[in-house]
Amino acid sequence: MKQILIISGKGGTGKTVLAASIAVLAKNKVMADCDVDAADLHLLLQPSIKEKFIFKGMPKVTVDQTRCTGCGDCIGICEYEAIARDSEDNSKVKIDPISCEGCQVCTHICPVDAINIYDNAAGEWYISETKYGSMIHAKLGIAEENSGKLVSVVRQKATKIAQEKHCDYVIIDGPPGIGCPVIASLSGVDLALVVTEPTLSGIHDMERVIGLARHFNVKAACVVNKFDINPVNTQNIFDWCKANKISVFGKIMYDSSVPESIARGIPVVEYADNAVTGAIRDIWSRLA
Repeated sequence: MKQILIISGKGGTGKTVLAASIAVLAKNKVMADCDVDAADLHLLLQPSIKEKFIFKGMPKVTVDQTRCTGCGDCIGICEYEAIARDSEDNSKVKIDPISCEGCQVCTHICPVDAINIYDNAAGEWYISETKYGSMIHAKLGIAEENSGKLVSVVRQKATKIAQEKHCDYVIIDGPPGIGCPVIASLSGVDLALVVTEPTLSGIHDMERVIGLARHFNVKAACVVNKFDINPVNTQNIFDWCKANKISVFGKIMYDSSVPESIARGIPVVEYADNAVTGAIRDIWSRLA
């Protein structure tokens, strides 16, 4: 079983469009959407949820008002300014659950043990079925953290299902950037396929995310999307990849069929038969 991670370094390069198309073209696979902060692969693959699970993030804390003496020791110690005087009762304190990061320092400071820890339901993750196969995906709650931990949960379950079904591939739609969620997505994959675009920010972030993959000894390759919007920058990408021994698996032109397919919720390789889908099929042939 091979695990292929599709990442971009920056958002908006067409990563999910390519991931959805590969999900159509690849046979005997499991899909995993690891962009849990802003999941959108489900918009194209139309999954039917079979099982739903609660994701528990970092624990949060709350004040037992019957025990609080209002001493205020916890207010000064909170690095996140999540604790303040209660506007309705100045002799008590309250904790803002949005600002609270769950570090629990206040529980050690409180002299009367009035601050209690509780499990925080930070999101949900799902086991679903699509017309293309099984899919594991998730949704992080508003203003919640620990997306890297949720990415690990999604990846572990996708890998387990793929092993049980004797699948050939796990196709992972990764998050943008180079932070914790991307690091969690990179762990143990066989190939990181970086989708970039011929813009200065696209090139800059492509270089950063390839550097991250190399740091974790993950093989990286590149795809240039919308290559024809700036031929000079496209050539710069090819030159950089050649100098750094990064394989370029293909290039995809800009075409109106892509946003049209997104608007209709259909992977572009099913929506159209044109130069774009031909390029994507060639990319998958190289990957396979």
